[in-house]
Amino acid sequence: MSDAIREVVLVGGGHTHAIVLRQFGLHPSPHLRLTLVSDVDKTPYSGMLPGHVAGFYDFEDCHIDLKPLAEFAGARFVRGRASALDLQHNTVHCEDGRSIPFDSLSLDIGSTPATVRVPGAMEYAIPAKPVSHFLQHWYRLLDTVKANPQQPLSLGIVGGGAGGVELALNVRSRLHRMLQQAGQSSETIDRQLQLHLFDRGSELMSGHAPVVRRRLQELLLSYGVRLHLNESVVAVKPGVEVICESGLQERCDRLFWVTQASAPSWLAESGLATDEAGFVLVGDTLRSLSHSQIFAAGDIATMQSHPRPKAGVFAVRQGKPLFENLQRLGNGESLRPYVPQKQILALIGTGDGRAIASRGSWGLGPWRLLWWWKDWIDRRFMKQF
Repeated sequence: MSDAIREVVLVGGGHTHAIVLRQFGLHPSPHLRLTLVSDVDKTPYSGMLPGHVAGFYDFEDCHIDLKPLAEFAGARFVRGRASALDLQHNTVHCEDGRSIPFDSLSLDIGSTPATVRVPGAMEYAIPAKPVSHFLQHWYRLLDTVKANPQQPLSLGIVGGGAGGVELALNVRSRLHRMLQQAGQSSETIDRQLQLHLFDRGSELMSGHAPVVRRRLQELLLSYGVRLHLNESVVAVKPGVEVICESGLQERCDRLFWVTQASAPSWLAESGLATDEAGFVLVGDTLRSLSHSQIFAAGDIATMQSHPRPKAGVFAVRQGKPLFENLQRLGNGESLRPYVPQKQILALIGTGDGRAIASRGSWGLGPWRLLWWWKDWIDRRFMKQF
């Protein structure tokens, strides 16, 4: 094989790339020179974010510091947001005008909620991703509540999947606890704090077992969350007025958007093969189906032969296979296929020190033991970094 050094650019600091960087730190390659391009210095770990919203974890508990991780891996760190790919000249372009050449490039930039098609959503709703943007709004809301604990508050969440449901439970838990600490009675809080959850489906969390859907719906209702099922949000008007197809209208002080994931348009515009939603199509080696110099993993990728839901656990599991294939690429060896598991165990925090376990056709909880187990798994993952 050639002694030439291959320039490998990792775009995005998601779960998969965090593991890849750690592995390169433990097992350096003499044939690869790494560059990490990320628009944030500290990347969130999705498993702990709902707990952070609930106040169980500090910012540092649930964020990976990418600069020292890149240094450990021997990688150059470039702070910037990728905005275009030139696949003819093997160059990635950033919003600030910088261009970075590569021999191979891997994408792990996550996804964003699909808000574009709903008029007013981009202007008046707060998307759950990117997380850094969401957290800025969340911290400002906490400051407002702390400064004015007597002020009535109406919040809305669009999206009744696992992300929306878990966010609703943890938002309610944090705010309820804050208002109690400010001296408000439970009866006053119930009148003062309204939380609306909108979903176009007839049931929450499609894809999970009926017992899980039922228990979470019962829990939301018991906490006073107002469920608006079979309600498609068709517009968001000034003043954060939510308009549904049925004619239902609700005014909210803040509206969080946690709907089906979407991909940035520049991926498909670059000429990469993508699925109908714009996610990069990859084969079993996590290599692009259309361009052999491109890899993709995490939410931004769709494995053509093994499509899976957009969930952090799949991104985590792709870390080691991607690292090994990049290593093999540097060594001039053939790449190895990776087949993801068909079912995952989801541990859904309920914001009250309990969690529900969901896997396939069964579910357990909410139990405190399951929250302890989830907390142990998440903290063990973060200790790697």
